[in-house]
Amino acid sequence: MKDHYGWRARIGLIYMASSTVMEPEFYAMAPEGVSVHTTRIHLPEASVEGLGNMMEGDKVEEAAALLSKAPLDVITFGGTSATFLEGLGNDRKVIARIEDVSAGVRASATSTAAVRALSALGVKKLSFVGPYISEVTERGRTFFEQSGLEVTGAHGMEVRGDRDINDISLERTYSFTRDRVEDQAQGVFISCTGLRTIGAIEALEQDLGRPVISAVQATFWDALRIAGVGENIEGFGSLFRH
Repeated sequence: MKDHYGWRARIGLIYMASSTVMEPEFYAMAPEGVSVHTTRIHLPEASVEGLGNMMEGDKVEEAAALLSKAPLDVITFGGTSATFLEGLGNDRKVIARIEDVSAGVRASATSTAAVRALSALGVKKLSFVGPYISEVTERGRTFFEQSGLEVTGAHGMEVRGDRDINDISLERTYSFTRDRVEDQAQGVFISCTGLRTIGAIEALEQDLGRPVISAVQATFWDALRIAGVGENIEGFGSLFRH
């Protein structure tokens, strides 16, 4: 049974071509027998225009069709802002685009996974944190409000370049998040799959006294659920112990 990679589950990932964070963080969280298989999609820059350009045409379908050549259990689109950009339902459209060409493989997307994760932990009042410029941060606020959450605050680091987001240190992610969460927030969502987060989630939960969900963490959690892997994973936040 254990004579090949992914004997328990194989996760397909569509990820930004210039990004380097999500795969290592997936590998760090992966339980025994789970493998990750990636294809890439070009993101010009982390702006509304750049994100919109990435999602135009058949780029998503081309990436999903390539991944579906492998024997996968799930394909996930690893991009938060790209899947919340056009508001409620945009994430579901991305999932449908993938499933239309995936030869029966089920799909997910980061924004969908985030909403599911917040619901699983009972979070209704949310502090939204990310690396984005203001116009993207506000699109994130709108998406989560339309999804039925009260957003107590939306905070962005004002970083535009995808590779610049990748270079943000874990320490900066931790301190930026810790210093901005409102008292009334029941939980925190750290947006963007290009931002390092998983090494800080446990510390943030301990220091803030409430659930902390990150884009990468939620995406992986949701992919595992779809693939039928129910193992509790220690060290990466209360979401995996729920």
